[in-house]
Amino acid sequence: MKKTTFIVILCLLSTLLTKAADKLSLKDVINGTYRSQRIYGVNPLLDGEHYAQISPDGKRIVKYSFKTGEEAGIIFDIETARNHKLKRIEGYIMSPDESRILIQTETKLIYRRSFTAQYYLYTVKNNTLEPLSKNGPQQVPLFSPDGNNIAFVRENNIFLVKLLFNNSESQITKDGKFNEILNGIPDWVNEEEFGYNRAFDFSADSKMIAYIRFDESKVPMFSFPLYKGMEPSLNQFDEYPGAYSYKYPVAGAKNSDVTVHTFDIKSRVTRKMELPLETDGYIPRIKFTQNPDMLAIMTLNRNQNRFDIYMANPRSTVCKLIVCDEAPQYIKENAYENIVFYKDHFALMSERDGYNHIYWYTLGGNLVKQVTRGDYEVTSFIGWDETTNSFYFESNEGNPLHNATYKIDAKGRKTELTKGHGSNSSIFSTNFRYFMNTYSDLNTPPVYSLHDHNGKTLVTLLDNQALKEKLKRLDMPQKELFQFTTSDGIQLNGWMVKPAHFDSSKKYPVIMYQYSGPGSQMVKDSWNIGEKGEGCIWEAYLAQEGFISVCIDGRGTGGRGAEFEKCTYMNLGVKEAKDQVEAAKYLGSLPYINKEAIGIWGWSFGGYNTLMAMSEGTPVFAAGVAVAPPTCWKYYDSVYTERYMRTPKENGDGYRSSSALERVNDLHGELLLVHGMADDNVHFRNTAEYSEALVQAGIQFQMQVYTNRNHGIRGGNTSYHIYSLIAKFFKTHLK
Repeated sequence: MKKTTFIVILCLLSTLLTKAADKLSLKDVINGTYRSQRIYGVNPLLDGEHYAQISPDGKRIVKYSFKTGEEAGIIFDIETARNHKLKRIEGYIMSPDESRILIQTETKLIYRRSFTAQYYLYTVKNNTLEPLSKNGPQQVPLFSPDGNNIAFVRENNIFLVKLLFNNSESQITKDGKFNEILNGIPDWVNEEEFGYNRAFDFSADSKMIAYIRFDESKVPMFSFPLYKGMEPSLNQFDEYPGAYSYKYPVAGAKNSDVTVHTFDIKSRVTRKMELPLETDGYIPRIKFTQNPDMLAIMTLNRNQNRFDIYMANPRSTVCKLIVCDEAPQYIKENAYENIVFYKDHFALMSERDGYNHIYWYTLGGNLVKQVTRGDYEVTSFIGWDETTNSFYFESNEGNPLHNATYKIDAKGRKTELTKGHGSNSSIFSTNFRYFMNTYSDLNTPPVYSLHDHNGKTLVTLLDNQALKEKLKRLDMPQKELFQFTTSDGIQLNGWMVKPAHFDSSKKYPVIMYQYSGPGSQMVKDSWNIGEKGEGCIWEAYLAQEGFISVCIDGRGTGGRGAEFEKCTYMNLGVKEAKDQVEAAKYLGSLPYINKEAIGIWGWSFGGYNTLMAMSEGTPVFAAGVAVAPPTCWKYYDSVYTERYMRTPKENGDGYRSSSALERVNDLHGELLLVHGMADDNVHFRNTAEYSEALVQAGIQFQMQVYTNRNHGIRGGNTSYHIYSLIAKFFKTHLK
């Protein structure tokens, strides 16, 4: 009997050990085998009780209850809608009264945020679909407030479809031309760096359209080669290579000339607003207020340290300055990204007291009050409830690594609506009676739940329990947050991923991953961290291979106020590189880390800072990988670079000290350079020039280029190839 029991125990132990030995393959990491489930595309509906979503199969738009999370009806169904041959919904836009829906299909990407698509107009009442236009694909269609008109852009011109006149289509602008004039859509650099893809709007009474006109005819051209390639194959370049040419202003170069115009739909009169904008200034947003005679035009000077809001009369063209917000260094994007106009007021975000907070203004520009204040960052303004005079927002109050949703009522009382200690993000119903919250922390995948306006949990929609069970079958690593203090007395935040069976008596090699760009934040108490943004799954693979992974947010990163973030102004990469060196020295002092085997890597700005840190002058890195790095800021775009560096003419010394090219002779450690040859963002030119400098300096290195790949370096087998390459490189040089 004892012998039988012993055998059974051995079998059980064998089974447990076998389960613990399940390996995480790199294919699993790349293919998303352990990707968390997400709830996407939540669109609150007018009734305040429901929200809409596209079904997982892409064939229906489904209505769900904000109170119960249960399906409450079908808004659109491909299988039953009449007059069409559609196969899948790729997006949709509802009319203001929800009686019509624009269905997006045949989407083709242009740049990061821009795309063309074929849109179909669906009428809910009679269940019919019809093409929005039969004259070619459309961009950024928009319903007028009364729902009777739709404007869109085609080939850089604005068109108008009148639904009450048998969907008649007319052309509003006629001078649009590729690489010359854009009407109603931004050029490359404005789209990329100001984060938007539509530059027109309807007046509140639906009688006018306002739009920004971008004249890029004098902006310098940039070209990069295209080859036949694979995945996909560009067969037109089978015999001879081709090229893609577009307008790309580098730092200090000529930008587009921007002007604001209005179009009177009835009289068809076009007017130019008399905007007192400097000749090289920017217009990052325009938006009509709820008053049809008040068009808000937001402007920045070229140095981006002055943000003005003008109220323009769309007919008289007179523009009145109502708000001017200035900063010693630069104005952050959230000033114009988070602005919301109401009937008599608007909310504005500003760092004027050192931290990002909400300010409440009248439409005339009079400051009513500062809504939030304190040594913390408001990360998002959600909205204002007119019925209760309450403000809703997200902030990192109490800890820059955490995020929560708050309400401030009419009496100024603040209530934390989310209770999870980690990261929270909320979507509210239109009447603010309910909200959907997404919660995660370092060890908890996203949990989606519905709540009432007081924060009470009504139902959990998705808890990713299936993913948790899958991960239990792996030897998952230990993840932890930590802090350390540099020799300059700066306290920095980090996370560390240790192998599952960590042994403190051993010496482990370390791979440091970072981004380090202005305002970024890679270190949070969140599931969405690590290179793949999925619970450090890539770092889990590296841990399985015997590495400790570490990420440090150095000076210049976000979440800790303007002083910490903007201290790198005019000298990008100097303090950021030093802080990564300081982090490596700190890690090397720990008893379980091999200080002779510390590597560093990053993508984009992270690739740049990898080069800067490896050539900082302190030889602490044995190896590094720089993916798609901007190696010299003179080669990067005007809007981003000048925001942090001003122009090369104004800041020559800063550009030299911030250039990885200038530090080539100080490079220490084995280096792998990686770049896509069709990168429209950080041009391959950066790596080409840097590699040439290494050659002339007599420094050996490795380099991998990817044919026809953009900044993301994806497509076919590409992702697996690049991560295999990085893993092999570090195994070779750190173990």
